[in-house]
Amino acid sequence: MQNRCTQNRKRSKRRPIYCPIHRCYLHSVSQKYNLYASGAGQLQERGIGRHRALILMVNKTTVSLQGEWLEAFWCGQCEQTKWYHVKKCDRTYEVSVASVKLWQQASGVIDPEGNPSVGEFTRTQARMAGNNNSRNFR
Repeated sequence: MQNRCTQNRKRSKRRPIYCPIHRCYLHSVSQKYNLYASGAGQLQERGIGRHRALILMVNKTTVSLQGEWLEAFWCGQCEQTKWYHVKKCDRTYEVSVASVKLWQQASGVIDPEGNPSVGEFTRTQARMAGNNNSRNFR
């Protein structure tokens, strides 16, 4: 007979998300950033029929993609943080490295390449913390 404490345990378990390279457990280091589709082609890639995808795009400008998001994870084997595209299928998770195309579909995420409207000079000056930067402007 099982112990009563283990029988009534209702605490949630960790999400079974593993590194696609090393197969070790990935530790989440960010929040989830939901993905959105802004075109009928993006919905068709996910298995929605052409006619239905076009109707959805006419009625709404963007459609939230259920069960897909971007999230940063720490891998103990790689010893680095990487951004992954996570798909939840039933009780399993498919993990792949996030592409640039997916970054454009996410909401509220900071572009990993930085703000494209900021010049290279401003970017290098921002990296030089603690220096007397006023000399560079003369």
